[in-house]
Amino acid sequence: MPRLAPLPPDTTPALKPHFDFFLTTLGFTPNSVLTMQRKPKLVQALAQLNGAVMDPEGEVDLGFRRLIGHVVSKVAGCLYCQAHTLLGARNFGISEAKLADVWTYASSPLYSERERLALDFALAAASQPNAVTDEQFAQLQQHWSDSEITEILGVVAMFAFLNRWNDTMATPLEATPIDVATRALGAQGWSAGKHAS
Repeated sequence: MPRLAPLPPDTTPALKPHFDFFLTTLGFTPNSVLTMQRKPKLVQALAQLNGAVMDPEGEVDLGFRRLIGHVVSKVAGCLYCQAHTLLGARNFGISEAKLADVWTYASSPLYSERERLALDFALAAASQPNAVTDEQFAQLQQHWSDSEITEILGVVAMFAFLNRWNDTMATPLEATPIDVATRALGAQGWSAGKHAS
């Protein structure tokens, strides 16, 4: 049960363009922003940040950016964001098999060494306290440009906010992300937990 219920989208008509932004990437307006609309400037800021972090003109693959968000959300324990990132990754071309292997990316043949280094970095950056070492960063720079690393860390930082928000609010998950996450990781123990509608 949510701690604060999502409000109907028409509660704040001025936010429609921001809600529409999420329609293009997810196919629905997330309950997270429907809850957040109690403070419209938060929705506006999140939409702007999300637009920058997930910029289609960026250098890092859009689907892979969502997998980075998934690993970050796994570290934080946010089941809401885990489901959303799997849906987003699928929507941007990541295969069902690769989604199913995201928890075992370190040994999965579906993930390249380059991808593993980025996901290891995301995991370390999302840890508390931060676990990124100089050695790890130098190794990352051998496979990713400074510009790409900036994009990767942008995803990590944005999901730090979203993980805290959604886990604290017990934001109810929508049907589509539950379905995608259950198909991909249900056999490995994923469930919606407190985010079940």
